[in-house]
Amino acid sequence: PGLRSESRLGLVVARKNIRLATRRNRIKRVARETFRQQAPGLGSVDVLFLPRRGMDVLPPDRQTRLLREAWRTLAKALEGDPRPCSPEP
Repeated sequence: PGLRSESRLGLVVARKNIRLATRRNRIKRVARETFRQQAPGLGSVDVLFLPRRGMDVLPPDRQTRLLREAWRTLAKALEGDPRPCSPEP
């Protein structure tokens, strides 16, 4: 509650989509690290990350590249938009 100046990341990595715990943990680790590196450029935003089936079969360097690109795209989208992003009711 209240005004925040930092970004927050929520992770939902379902066993239904990523069966092996080691792969789920790797995806979460890569997501947290790439988000941490990009967070200063995002401003105050809450992000929910839900990987889909198949992300676990990508090599870690490919996962890293995809997530860095996604965070950059998000930062660009938020750059000129002062409105909070929230899902439609």
